[in-house]
Amino acid sequence: MIEDVINHLQDSGVKLVRFLYCDYGGIIRTKVVHHSIVERKLHEGVNITFGQVALNVRDELVDIPEMPPVDEVRLVPDPGSLTVLPWAEGSASVMTDLIDRQRQPWFACARSFLRRQIEAAAAAGITVEATTESEFFLYRLADDGSDVEPERLPVYSSIGFDAYHPVMLDITDALTAQGIKVELVMNEYGAGQQEISIRHQAALAAADAQVKVRDTVRGVALRHGYRASFAPKPWLSQIGSGAHIHMSLWNEGRNLLYDPAAEGSLSDTGRWWIGGLLHHLPALLAVTCPSMNSYQRLQPSAWAGDFLVWGFDNREAPVRVASPYWDREEGSLNIELKACDSSSNPHLALGATIAAGLDGVARKLDPGDPVRVDPVKLPEGSAAQLPHSLAEVLDLLEADEALTAAMGAQMTSTYLQYKRSEVAAYGAMEPEQVAAEHRYKF
Repeated sequence: MIEDVINHLQDSGVKLVRFLYCDYGGIIRTKVVHHSIVERKLHEGVNITFGQVALNVRDELVDIPEMPPVDEVRLVPDPGSLTVLPWAEGSASVMTDLIDRQRQPWFACARSFLRRQIEAAAAAGITVEATTESEFFLYRLADDGSDVEPERLPVYSSIGFDAYHPVMLDITDALTAQGIKVELVMNEYGAGQQEISIRHQAALAAADAQVKVRDTVRGVALRHGYRASFAPKPWLSQIGSGAHIHMSLWNEGRNLLYDPAAEGSLSDTGRWWIGGLLHHLPALLAVTCPSMNSYQRLQPSAWAGDFLVWGFDNREAPVRVASPYWDREEGSLNIELKACDSSSNPHLALGATIAAGLDGVARKLDPGDPVRVDPVKLPEGSAAQLPHSLAEVLDLLEADEALTAAMGAQMTSTYLQYKRSEVAAYGAMEPEQVAAEHRYKF
């Protein structure tokens, strides 16, 4: 494998290889290796100090005892995830695991956390396939360097798509060149807002692809004079952006969600999976909607899924069963988690979602009846709203035995310390300032 990678790098003229990891704050960080030593580094990794992983989204060093500026972990690459970067001449990137000096996965390695949940699913006879439906805004800078809110064009229109066609074409070409299969592209509801949907795949590859999508979109956008923001709510005057997780469950080529005799073709296993998602969702938000900016998006009637309900093709429900396509009903039936955004770490978000679903299946949790209207129109008190603050969901995560058991004591403790530093940093800021500070962090 490594020999093939080296040959590929040489044939492609790659000079610099980005060793990528996504931290607790959802920031994609990297160390860059020169091609002259890349063969060695593919084996031994690249060192970073514990403290580097304690930088929060404001790049403030959080005082976490388990993450001091003493000792180090290694960014050890997964050669199979290496791709040449079409927008950055002479460059490639590769996903890495955080491995300690004893050659074991470090407790804060999100990629290793996802692997553990994949293994737990396999032990239950389930293979999870997933993808993330990504929404983002394209905008320009003014001559003075300030952000220019995009012009509003007709929603979902060819006019709107034509305005961004050159950059979106280059983005889809760049993703395709990296082996990421683009399926749908559209101009979304917000001014300058776009959406890209990619092909579902095995869970680890799906989370890796989401990291690559975010990097690719931002990199290509810069070449066209745009900034791309995946922030949950980059402008308070605009609709928010989600990173909706779509998932299906498989065993020996059979979609375990699918039962043609059941309502909506949703099997008992699918209902229990949804039961687990809903049961844990208030705590799960601490991982899937984990920024102060997330709760500027997560509001009623914003297509973000603000009520603790589920439904068939109900786009105001945080958990939606997507209706299958004609003549491939089993292959296309999937469950969507709308209450997720790109301030999350894709590996943590998908891993915790799997842990919640597995708990639902193990305990056969009933999700209740599907909701068939906009939940805001239900009689008052008949549907609970989701929490509306990061501080609240962090407390709920701390009290959730299934999610904290899946994460492990050290990951849970350090994650909570890290995220509570964001609550402290942003708590006194005006809402506009909070949105502005998050605009180009994701």
